[in-house]
Amino acid sequence: MFRFKEYRFKYYDFRLILFITALSILGVMVIGSAGADNDDKKQFICFLVGLVIMVFLSIVDYHFILKFSWLMYIFNIGLLLLLKFIGEKGGGAQRWIRFGSIGIQPSELAKIILILFFAKFFQKYQEKLNTIQVIIASIGLFGVPLYLVYKQPDLSTSVVIILLFCVMIYVAGLSYAIIGSVLAIALPAGSFLLYKILQPGQQIIGDYQKNRLLGFLYQNSDNPNIDLAMINEINYQQKNSVLAIGSGQLWGKGLNNNTIASVKNGNFISEPQTDFIYSIVGEELGFVGAAAVIILLLLISLECLWIAKHAKDLSGKIICVGMASLIALQGFVNMGVATWILPNTGLTLPFVSYGMSSLMSLMIGMGIVLNIGIQREPTFKEVLYTDE
Repeated sequence: MFRFKEYRFKYYDFRLILFITALSILGVMVIGSAGADNDDKKQFICFLVGLVIMVFLSIVDYHFILKFSWLMYIFNIGLLLLLKFIGEKGGGAQRWIRFGSIGIQPSELAKIILILFFAKFFQKYQEKLNTIQVIIASIGLFGVPLYLVYKQPDLSTSVVIILLFCVMIYVAGLSYAIIGSVLAIALPAGSFLLYKILQPGQQIIGDYQKNRLLGFLYQNSDNPNIDLAMINEINYQQKNSVLAIGSGQLWGKGLNNNTIASVKNGNFISEPQTDFIYSIVGEELGFVGAAAVIILLLLISLECLWIAKHAKDLSGKIICVGMASLIALQGFVNMGVATWILPNTGLTLPFVSYGMSSLMSLMIGMGIVLNIGIQREPTFKEVLYTDE
């Protein structure tokens, strides 16, 4: 469990902890300004607990954790199945399990568990990865949790999980011949699927999901065959989000401001502390604050990739690249929705949005990344010094 003699603590990535702390504290401040009752205090407590867990996991050998990969996978499936029976419904979806005042979102934990599980799985079958048996087994093991997340329904998380799987199997060494074959099939199939989704009476995705897609595609349309009233209603949130970000200008209106001409203070954005937190950042901290969030997310992702470059084995590399991809993808989608360059969807902004399940899951993943960093491969100079 602990392998202190093998750890190289001089490579302990304090920069990564600093970036995570800065972004999380910024998130707490913006959540407090968003006006939700005590959400900032809850988020801060969650951050402190998560920080302790992250530091603890950073000294736990990640190989020890990966020994329980199958147990974690089964637990993940069980939690997602449990959601179907006792999950709390809201907004047309069933995504939360409540234990008193504490809510757990299993799909957030599922992202981390899948990264850990496939890191171990691809490590074990690295030499046979390009065989049909291993590829089918991988898709099957991935398909079960993906289906359960999709049926909540949670299309946005499903898309993120699919992209994560693609990144991980690529890093594991999937041949370019197979990748080319898959793309040759997937691209036209995806185009056909989009065409079918846009047809009347389709049952592939929910009506509210289709309407969001239509709202994005026809946002500036004057087509008389399109229900423009519905399009305007669907786009209401994102229009106000763009207005809020633009009104912040360079320095913003300030946190906890009482400005009348404020999109947030006028309650024109619902759930501003979660999915549209970036709108509040842009309005109250301006371009400087919005850019700071992007830079911190980028720095966290780059630190993970730097650790991946020096990881001692394939499983460590996959975990680090998986976490970097998760943060980058989810951050891009959240900010893309807030700036209206993507269709409206429900994904949190990593380390910034209010959500204890999201923050705690990310902290767990980052703790394991830190441990991979202190078990990095020795440099050429270190090998020479040891031999002497």
